[in-house]
Amino acid sequence: MTRLALVAASGLALALAACSKPHFPPDQQYGANPRLPDPIQYLFPPMGIAKPVGWQNGETPTVPAGFTVTPFAADLKTPRRVLPLPNGDVLVVESDNPGYEPTLRPKDVVFNLVIGQAHGPTKAANDVLLLRDTNGDGKADQKSVLIAGLNSPFGIAVSNGKLYVAETDAIREWDFAPGQTSVKGPGLLLAELPGGPIDHHWTKDIVISPDGTKLYAGVGSNSNIVERGLEAEKGRARILEVELPSGASRPFATGLRNPNGLTFNPETGQLWAVVNERDELGNNLVPDYLTSVKEGAFYGWPWSYYGAHVDVRVRPTRTDKVRAAIPPDYSLSSHVAPLGLAFAPANWPGRFAKGAFIGEHGSWDRTVFNGYEVSFVPFAGGRPAGAKQHFMTGFVQDGKAHGRPVGVGFGPDNALYVADDVGNVVWRVAPSQVTPAVPKKG
Repeated sequence: MTRLALVAASGLALALAACSKPHFPPDQQYGANPRLPDPIQYLFPPMGIAKPVGWQNGETPTVPAGFTVTPFAADLKTPRRVLPLPNGDVLVVESDNPGYEPTLRPKDVVFNLVIGQAHGPTKAANDVLLLRDTNGDGKADQKSVLIAGLNSPFGIAVSNGKLYVAETDAIREWDFAPGQTSVKGPGLLLAELPGGPIDHHWTKDIVISPDGTKLYAGVGSNSNIVERGLEAEKGRARILEVELPSGASRPFATGLRNPNGLTFNPETGQLWAVVNERDELGNNLVPDYLTSVKEGAFYGWPWSYYGAHVDVRVRPTRTDKVRAAIPPDYSLSSHVAPLGLAFAPANWPGRFAKGAFIGEHGSWDRTVFNGYEVSFVPFAGGRPAGAKQHFMTGFVQDGKAHGRPVGVGFGPDNALYVADDVGNVVWRVAPSQVTPAVPKKG
């Protein structure tokens, strides 16, 4: 197809998608029992793209009264993940899609063209940066490339003298302790992960168990609803448990279309994740979600969603799988694309203590934007307890994306760090009454 034909086709797709209006506001899908409309199938599903423009002239996102937001580091190259360290340094993963995804259908060409408009022109470096604030003013004044030239890295963790990075096809480890500004060598292979030649969900997230004996890795599906066949899904749509230091792995939970934001709730020690659900069923299907991850549990993908809601597009139907599927804990509403998750410290102000902060990258499969924010879900007794709240907003204005949040994490300075892969910024959000911590050496 010529470029002119592609543009015309994408315009037709958006016009057809615009005929589908949102059924109801997103807040009707917050919580344990979201409102689920009847599914609708389309030649082209609802689509809406926020054109990336970046931040200009000191612009920042908006946070609630009692908090301040400042750029901790700017002029980065597609920052996806943040990992604050105990000494105050912040590790940042810059990464991009490896490009392993051949087209199957004519509409895939249109999808790729339209979705490609959602990303800025910056080329990711595929590396791990170390950012350091040496004078305690809340801004990084030193930047080191800790590891360069990785294969679409995403997840990152530090534990027991080791640094772990999940590339799109493997988990590697280095000797590392907070304070170092360099590591030696290409890293040792800990465990292989499903990668190309097709790599639909390439972001592989990781977290270390509280006792340091196991690593958990999220591996997304290779399709929307197995249109590439079940063989292409081997080892995917699941969370793996990896033994340390051996690297031996096994499935921990399955039926999770694209699990990210893996983290342990410090209050209970329970593993939680945010999950990107399936597309192309309408503006309000299927809700993305936040859930505790139970060992041996099956969460429905691809045969069903939210427990026993059958996806009729998947053939043959597996009634045994549908019966086995458990519903997730908490709906975030449809197509918000959650990619980051962090639990607030107990000493954070008022209603924001102990709850879950979620980096919502933002919708494309919807005619009215959804997500594009850092949201907050209150917790009580280790469980979600209340409606989702909009915490960090202003990423989209007048249909244009100044930024898109991804990874989130809390530092020892009591601040929340947010990776913004369109604005190319790491934001620092802190309670107004808390001053930056004195930086530690080494």
